[in-house]
Amino acid sequence: MTMDAWVVERPGPIEGRPLRRARREVPEPGPGEVLVRVAVCGVCRTDLHVAMGDLAVRRPAVVPGHEIVGSVAAAGTGATRFAIGDRVGVAWLRSTCGVCRFCTTGRENLCVEPRFAGWTDDGGYAEFATVPEAYAYELPDAFDDVTAAPLLCAGIIGFRALERANVPTGGRLGLFGFGGSAHLAAQIAIHRGAAVHVFTRSEAARRLALELGCASAGDARDALPESLDAAILFAPSGDVVPVALGALDRGGRLAIAGIHLTDIPPLRYEAHLFHERELVSVTANTREDGRRFLAEAAQAGVQVHTTPYPFDRADEALADLWHGRVTGAAVIRVS
Repeated sequence: MTMDAWVVERPGPIEGRPLRRARREVPEPGPGEVLVRVAVCGVCRTDLHVAMGDLAVRRPAVVPGHEIVGSVAAAGTGATRFAIGDRVGVAWLRSTCGVCRFCTTGRENLCVEPRFAGWTDDGGYAEFATVPEAYAYELPDAFDDVTAAPLLCAGIIGFRALERANVPTGGRLGLFGFGGSAHLAAQIAIHRGAAVHVFTRSEAARRLALELGCASAGDARDALPESLDAAILFAPSGDVVPVALGALDRGGRLAIAGIHLTDIPPLRYEAHLFHERELVSVTANTREDGRRFLAEAAQAGVQVHTTPYPFDRADEALADLWHGRVTGAAVIRVS
């Protein structure tokens, strides 16, 4: 049996249309895996990095996509966690080794042999996908399929970045870039009592930030409303790192949320790091991050702003994301 899918035929510039339509065999779930009939798949900036070759090819002609919502269609040997028809979510972290020094100390996001949906293994820009059942998520009823999809990477990674930023209670948080991930992290931060200041070039994103309750919204080079206790860089631009570090108050921390970043310009110790300012990165997530975020998002009543695309326009969704034409998160309706 075959299925419809989109594959990264030859990574390269988005204008060269690296995403192509293809027919593929429906995958068979292996031991401990479930086969998911994909309903929707979110479009993440990491999909761009896979398609454009910013991330090294790990699986030729890979099916991208790692914000997958669907239903269990079949189960492999030993897979008993879900019943046929159960709604599940599949995120970026598809599996870990379970035995390395990181996995055994609660840091599976740093696993030495991880696998990822839509990069090392085929993802959700297809009618079916497989996942180890231990790495699939139960999804809150508060979110329908379209609004649940961006939670599975944009939401979870934004949540981990927020945790890594170490925002004090009632603190001042700056978000540099305001797309699918940032608009979710902002709502969690506001729910926790932080004052959130957004810095983005997009006027539409600034309007959305203010509608969601952010304290201010401007350009990254505008004058700061106030110094920041913490900041998160969502834009994949290393040029913004000195700007964000310079915006921090004493003892502040900048967390970089992306999997890819352009080169960081030289930093000046006195201007950017002195007074115990810190720079940290974010690598993937643990399953516990995912469970905690999904529960808090439901409790906080997080609003997920999406732009749906039909399956036959998946390549357009990716191009629109690259060109900054998407407000909130793009989501592909697969079935």
